Amino acid sequence: AVEKSELEDEGSMRKLSLVGGGTIIEKLVKKSDKERLYSYTIEDSPLPIANYTSTIRVIDEGKGKSQVEWSSEFTPMGVSDNDAVQVIQGIYQAGFDNLKKMFGN
Repeated sequence: AVEKSELEDEGSMRKLSLVGGGTIIEKLVKKSDKERLYSYTIEDSPLPIANYTSTIRVIDEGKGKSQVEWSSEFTPMGVSDNDAVQVIQGIYQAGFDNLKKMFGN
C-alpha cells in the first residue's frame, strides 16, 4: 500500500505516500541496534486511529533464524475497536508478507 517512503529531519521523521492517495507521517521514538528494535509514533494519517505507538523488534532464535515482533498501542477513532484492530493487523500482515518475499521463510 506504500508507494513512496521519504525520510525527513535527519531520519527522525518518515513520510509514507500511499497508493491511491493519502499520507502517513511517522516519528522515530527509539532505535537500538543492540536490542534490535525501533519504536515510532504515527503523527498524522488517514487511518482510523489516534495515539499510535509501535515497536518492531527482531528476536534471534539461533541457527541463523530470527523472529520479527511488531506490536502497537492506539485509540480507535470513528470505528469500533475490532475494526481498528483489523485495519492495523492488515497493515502488519502486508509488512510481514513483504519481509517474507525479501528474506524467505
